[in-house]
Amino acid sequence: MSESATSGSGVRGITVASAFAGMRSVAPVVFKAGCPDCRGRFELGANALRLAIGASSRTTFYSFTCPHCGVAVRKPAGERIIELLTGGGVSTLRLHSTV
Repeated sequence: MSESATSGSGVRGITVASAFAGMRSVAPVVFKAGCPDCRGRFELGANALRLAIGASSRTTFYSFTCPHCGVAVRKPAGERIIELLTGGGVSTLRLHSTV
């Protein structure tokens, strides 16, 4: 579709290139984390984290694998952590009650 193209209703169209003109690439989001096992401190990309949102604070957590020692880490996620992780593109699993 070109910039001068019109739809069947006579409305002027827009190209993908012009719609995204001026947009800049965005640096990937990284999250600082720590391992309770080996005490390592590191940064993780959104794809290295998982967020599970359950019905209670006990079933709402984020998890990752420590890049230093390989242990699976699970930490509680309050409202602010949920906001930061979802805003940063972390995959989210919503847990449903079976009751």
